[in-house]
Amino acid sequence: MAKYDKADIDRRMAGAVESLKSDLGGLRTGRANVTLLDPVVAEVYGAMMPLHQVATVSAPEPRMLSVQVWDKGNMSAVERGIAKAGLGLNPMIDGQTIRLPIPDLTEERRKELAKLAGQYAEKARIAIRNVRRDGMESLKEDEKKKEISEDERKRMEDDVQKLTDKYVADADAAAEAKEKEILTQ
Repeated sequence: MAKYDKADIDRRMAGAVESLKSDLGGLRTGRANVTLLDPVVAEVYGAMMPLHQVATVSAPEPRMLSVQVWDKGNMSAVERGIAKAGLGLNPMIDGQTIRLPIPDLTEERRKELAKLAGQYAEKARIAIRNVRRDGMESLKEDEKKKEISEDERKRMEDDVQKLTDKYVADADAAAEAKEKEILTQ
């Protein structure tokens, strides 16, 4: 039974790029984005729960996030969770809604965020290269077991390298777009 599975390699590389895009979505750019609050957890009902399980987050204005807490008793816990998340946001309670004005980013903070975007991209490139390595090892094992010929292995290695190049380019493009967005606000 051959170990090499091109669809699995494609899926894993695509997953690395999707994970990168999710990480980049959480980076603050000076514009209100509901994914900014994804890492926030609040201690409610005796457990740490993600914000999206206790409230609805929306962006009613370009520089404002609104958190509609479902249970009024959880307002202070959600406010504490947002404050503890270290996002640099100042929660303001307004009835059963928490308003979060998005402050302007300083030039220094922009550079830090752009650098962080680059670090996220490097993690994604490493993950993609690890998947490539796994694929190449599978092909070599298949060849040793005489399940594929040397020519087939070389052709399939070229396919794996093309996939790798494609997904590394996707990761680089996503990070570059995010860095540009951060630096040109």
